[in-house]
Formats: sequence, C-alpha cells, structure tokens
Amino acid sequence: MLVTHHYAPENNAPQRRWTALVPRIVDAGQDVVVFTPPPHYPSGTSEDTSGALDPGTSSLGEHGETVHRVRFREHGLDLRSRSVDQAVTAADTVRRALLVLRRRAARPDVIVSTAPGLPSIGAGWLLGLVLRVPHVIEMRDAWPDLIHASGMLRNGQTRVSRKRRVLTAVADRVLTWWQRSAAAVVTTTDSFADVLRSRDVRHVEVIRNGAPLDRLSPLPPPSVEGTTLHVLYVGTMGRSQGLEVAIRAAAAARTVGIPVHVRFVGGGADEEQLRALALELEAPVSFVGRVPCEEIVDHYRWADTVLVSLRDWAPFEWTVPSKTYEALALRRHVSAVVAGETARLIASVGAGDVVPPGDEAALALLWGRLARHRESLAVGPAGREWALENANFDELALAYVRLLKGVAG
Repeated sequence: MLVTHHYAPENNAPQRRWTALVPRIVDAGQDVVVFTPPPHYPSGTSEDTSGALDPGTSSLGEHGETVHRVRFREHGLDLRSRSVDQAVTAADTVRRALLVLRRRAARPDVIVSTAPGLPSIGAGWLLGLVLRVPHVIEMRDAWPDLIHASGMLRNGQTRVSRKRRVLTAVADRVLTWWQRSAAAVVTTTDSFADVLRSRDVRHVEVIRNGAPLDRLSPLPPPSVEGTTLHVLYVGTMGRSQGLEVAIRAAAAARTVGIPVHVRFVGGGADEEQLRALALELEAPVSFVGRVPCEEIVDHYRWADTVLVSLRDWAPFEWTVPSKTYEALALRRHVSAVVAGETARLIASVGAGDVVPPGDEAALALLWGRLARHRESLAVGPAGREWALENANFDELALAYVRLLKGVAG
C-alpha cells in the first residue's frame, strides 16, 4: 500500500518516481494499492474536470495498480495552506483506508508512505499501527531540516513566533520518532542516510531517484563552432533552486560581451518573480513553461550545458536533484551551482563544473570560459556509466521489492 500526496496524472518529481517504480513492482508480481488525492499540483485546485478522479472514487491505474482518491483542500502558495491541504489528505487517507481494508483479506503486507507531504508519514504510521503491518517511510528530501534552513517558519516575518517554534520542535521530535519506529526508512542519497543513522534510525536504505535511461541515449557533444553558449534549466522553479543566481549571472555575462542564453523549462512558485527579474535586468533568458516529457530531449539537444542549482542551505548538501541523472545519462555538460553530495558526484565522474551556491560571479565566469573554450563542453562516458549503474529504474525497483519483501517477512 502506497500513501502519497502526489500521483499520476500529476507531473512532478514524486509522481515521476512512482510512475516509474509502480509498473516494475507490479511486473515483479506484487499487488499495489495507492491512496492519494486528485491531481492538484501545482495550482492547488483540482485539474480533473471529468469527475473520474474525485475524492471517494476508485479506479484501476495505468499499470494495474488500484488507486483510491481521497479528500484534499484547495490551497495557495503559502506554507500554511499547503500544510492544511496535506493534513486533510492524510486524515481522509486513514478514514478511507480503514473502510476499504477492514477485511483481513484486503489488508496489505506492508505500507509505504512518502514525503512530501509530511502528514502522509503520520497517516502511514497510524495505519500500520491499526492494521498491524510494517510501515516503511520514504524521505525524498531532508525533512524536517529543510523547514528550518529555508526560513519557511518566518512566513515573511522578521522573527518566528514562540507558538510556531514550539509546534515545529514538537513536529521534529515526532517525525524522528516515526523514523526510528519504522520498519525501514528509504532515502535517495547516501549523505542523508548517514544523517538519519546518526539520529539512531535503525534501518535506512538508499534507493536513489532515477532517470528513464531507456529513453535517454547519449547526445553528440556540442559543436565547437557555436557562437552563443546555450544553458538549459529543466525542472521546478521554486525557492529551493535559487534560480535568480542564474539570471543575474546571465545578465552579468551579457554586460561584458559573453554570448550566453539561458532557457528555463518547467514552472513553479517563483516563476513569476524570475520572469520579472529577467525583464528588469534585460537578461538573455527565455521561459518555455511546462512541456510534455517526450519533448524534453529536444531541449537537451539544444543545450550546450545543463544548469543544476540549489540554494546554500545545509540540508541541500544531502540532496541530489533528479534532473542531474538525466544530464549524466545524456552526456551533457553540467553547470552545477551546488555543494555536498551533488558537487562530489559531478566532480567524481567529470560531468561538468561546480561553483558555490549563490555565487553569481563565479557562474558568469564559468559560462565565459565555456563560451571561449567550447571544446571543454564535451564530457566523457563516466557520468552515463554511473547513471546506468546507480539510477536505473529497473534496478531501483528490484531493490525496492527486495526491501519490501524483507520487511513483510
């Protein structure tokens, strides 16, 4: 049984992970039951006009899984309304699952709950307790550490209220207790796994994010005769990515005559502000918006280098953005504005260049060097070989099945 706040037909990183894993888990002979709200990311409102995915409905998924839709609450971009939405979904997941699974024959052998959102973890824990089945927690990101690092608690204020500090401290302790009491905790990076082990979480498994390697053949290296350096960003455009650094770097490069153009593909909470900043600085950037998955490779083909960017927050040193694996598989040079595990990975396989997070001057200098020495845009096969070995969904799904069978015992 999978408890998740994001599932197909949504299009975001958590959904893409499970859309890749579920069919492989089903093919391995396992029955999968999913409890999830109707698709409402990123708008916060239901995107289904047919009513087929309304709360209370059940249907057979594309891959043979059974999908039960639960309630949600429409929300905006602020932390409070999104948290309430996640809490409503978690509560209704418990209610609906206990109704659907009240017969012993219908009970799952193991429950997996995945964050975001964090209330899904609580729903999975409670269902595991009531149904007396093992509970596995999947932590895709370094929660709750990211809440503190991001300043979400201030909600635009200069100080965090005492009430909010107390509630967060309680939430931290509860989440850590859930992690310690889980049959297993799955992370997507080695570094965050080490952090959890240091907190006495007893069974931690690393099952990385993956890439559709069967659809990502290596691209030919960029031409050394090009005149403008093409920089591509693909993915979420939110606070975590710090993409204003790339816009400022592009504007600075243009000012000193460096021919560079940055293309943003995707969307997110910060897209409007980023567009305004680009307009203000007259930066050489363009915004494509969200595109179908089958069109992504065309944008990678256009690119000379792929931008991977995260803010200078300590928990992001334990994170590897999933789009990194796509760039490695395609053998595209990576302009990495990151620290920690992602930086070490890019450097170790010779897949590109790394500059410190938030350093727009260093990024502009990097792009200037790449524009002058285009031969350095060609990268070797080590990055793709690493991706084939470590980010292959076929192998990741097998690892998940082994873990769940072992937990179910």
